[in-house]
Amino acid sequence: MSIQQTLINRSNHQCELCGSTENLDVLSIGDGSAEQSVYACDICRTQITNPKELDANHWRCLNDSMWSEIPAVQVMSYRLLQALGNQELLDMMYLEEDVKAWADSESLNTNGVDETGAVVHRDSNGTILVEGDTVTLIKDLDVKGAGFTAKRGTIVKNIHLTDDAKFIEGKINGTQIVLVAAYMKKSL
Repeated sequence: MSIQQTLINRSNHQCELCGSTENLDVLSIGDGSAEQSVYACDICRTQITNPKELDANHWRCLNDSMWSEIPAVQVMSYRLLQALGNQELLDMMYLEEDVKAWADSESLNTNGVDETGAVVHRDSNGTILVEGDTVTLIKDLDVKGAGFTAKRGTIVKNIHLTDDAKFIEGKINGTQIVLVAAYMKKSL
């Protein structure tokens, strides 16, 4: 049986990432075998092969696909969540040691820059942050050197962006600290 036919049977004729049933094809994420490939729609394949084009709204489907029993789907979900900076879902995800090693062997790293070379900061949901935004912590964070724990739900107003897409600066309890953007959620 061909790789494509194996994936069609495994996926029940739908994208293994988003569930779409249109424009499906094989996407190899390893050695080209069916075990190291996913059956994906055109939208998923295009965004995966051009990670700077990732649309966080499309990838809400990862809430479901990350729980797949298929290692290749788990690996791709993990890599996408990393590229989107969705630390909340990454913290919930469980991978066997060998699958985790495979997932970590490559990344869809966008290096936090857009097509113009500007640094892009994203919150835990992949939403773009801008200077002066208000964010909310999504988990308790120990503030080293300040002697307190910033509790989940703490609001940080008027954030400052750094040169590194992973970090933002803000004041908590009157102390200016560097925060990991992946542990923040943009407040509306």
